[in-house]
Amino acid sequence: MSETTLLILILPVVLIEIGLIVFALRDLVRPERRVRGDSKLLWGVVIVLFQLIGPILYFVVGRETE
Repeated sequence: MSETTLLILILPVVLIEIGLIVFALRDLVRPERRVRGDSKLLWGVVIVLFQLIGPILYFVVGRETE
């Protein structure tokens, strides 16, 4: 597999991952956003450290509906 082919395969995954992280962090820092456990700092760490799974966990489990 050539480097170009590998880049073409990996680039969309990386862009989706970065987009999810940015979108989750933007949602997390909203002042009116409430999260499970009342710890925005902990959810921020989860989002950043567990890259692809962290933002998905935040959107599915972490946010509290109003």
